[in-house]
Amino acid sequence: IYIAFGQSNMEGNPAIEDEDLEIPENYYMMQTANGHKEREVGNWYPAIPPLANNNAKLSLVDYFGRNMVWLQQEDNPDIKIGLIVVAVAGSSIKGFDKDTAEEYYAGEASWMQGIAAQYGNNPYNRIIEMAKKAQEVGVIKGIVMHQGETDAGDSTWPTKVKKIYDNMITDLGLGDNIPL
Repeated sequence: IYIAFGQSNMEGNPAIEDEDLEIPENYYMMQTANGHKEREVGNWYPAIPPLANNNAKLSLVDYFGRNMVWLQQEDNPDIKIGLIVVAVAGSSIKGFDKDTAEEYYAGEASWMQGIAAQYGNNPYNRIIEMAKKAQEVGVIKGIVMHQGETDAGDSTWPTKVKKIYDNMITDLGLGDNIPL
């Protein structure tokens, strides 16, 4: 299982083409956003895009997950890869910090508030809630993040990212070997 979070490129911008709907067997996503007409939050589904929220399109993590399946299948054809994707276009890293998310989104544009609302207004909490559920059936192997243009020039950005990473490791009991 891989946790994936970030802003617009993690959410997905390119249109989903027919070939993007063909996914390998054993490739899954957990629905993380409220309001999808066919998927329920907290359930696993074949990883057919969009993977993030109801505004999402084709994300860079779509093909990350596919490649993880293809790379692993030669040695272990029964391997399953699952993604937990939470993304808010345009969000500062503050929107993924459990201590600052609520205040941050309260001051942002209504369109961004609408995306955050799909995650219960606290994307970090949704990540942790879904990851704990995922740990009931699998092992978290890594965290994929694509975030930063909103915080360009913020010299404290690396420290903020480290805080979120450290909180995830602690809140999920992941230990020392989880790459970001």
